[in-house]
Amino acid sequence: MHNAHLDIHPEVASALAANRPVVALESTIISHGMPYPQNVETALQVEAEIRAHGAVPATIAIIDGRLKAGLSADEIEYLGKGGRDIAKVSRRDLPFIVAGKRSGATTVATTMIIAAMAGIRVFATGGIGGVHRGAERSFDVSADLQELAQTPVAVVCAGAKSILDLGLTLEYLETHGVPVIGHRCDHLPAFFTRDSAFKLDHRLDEAADIAATMQAKWQLQLRGGVVVANPIPEQYAMPRDKIDAAIEQALGEAEAQSVAGKESTPFLLARVCELTGGNSLAANIQLVLNNARLASAIAARYCELSAG
Repeated sequence: MHNAHLDIHPEVASALAANRPVVALESTIISHGMPYPQNVETALQVEAEIRAHGAVPATIAIIDGRLKAGLSADEIEYLGKGGRDIAKVSRRDLPFIVAGKRSGATTVATTMIIAAMAGIRVFATGGIGGVHRGAERSFDVSADLQELAQTPVAVVCAGAKSILDLGLTLEYLETHGVPVIGHRCDHLPAFFTRDSAFKLDHRLDEAADIAATMQAKWQLQLRGGVVVANPIPEQYAMPRDKIDAAIEQALGEAEAQSVAGKESTPFLLARVCELTGGNSLAANIQLVLNNARLASAIAARYCELSAG
């Protein structure tokens, strides 16, 4: 049943009706993840990459209180220019933004919610949120993880953001029954770097096998999504010692400035970008493009299985 608050872009609606592949994209990366105009350029580049690989992009956001599955170029420009003045919207914020007819950029969690409403099963992003370092004191756990436990969307990412506690993030996902698939890797990628100390239980090297696993999970009526961990391409990966040093410094500064909650991730990513001389931003763009390519292939294989 179509949700009364949801607008599906005609191109996206047409693809879904014809069982053609669609890939959801988040919008927080536009408003909060990068400076203007690089954010808009990257968003349009990622959409173009998805089209080049045979799928239809559906960038997701809230515009004037309407849930949008698929944006126009003007709407992407609006989010990019608005930057951090645009609300960052997670599950708890959604009713307020809709009721107030406000605009907002969607986190991983909210993108999953709106994608599922629209019937989109595959979503490409940079990295998922997770358990923050020091969560044993702060209880700061991203809503992305709870969404993965309950919403049936596969999220293609370069692992969890490396500013997080990766071990506890994996433990949380395991507790909630969320499969984490390593795409051509045996260890969890750490966003800017290709691996970490954390071994994964499941590795699949082909998009068709990932799509079959998604289909099996949902045919079994198991709740929730799937994490597809796709390492950053080797030529764009950053030295682990350099990234770790930048993260440690950024974490110390965040604590000193009492940065917490939904502001912590944008603060930390921006500070890491500054400390690495902008190299982390370039790496971020490349890993999103890489995830968009894999997500397009998975969406295509999933459509083939659905047609069968």
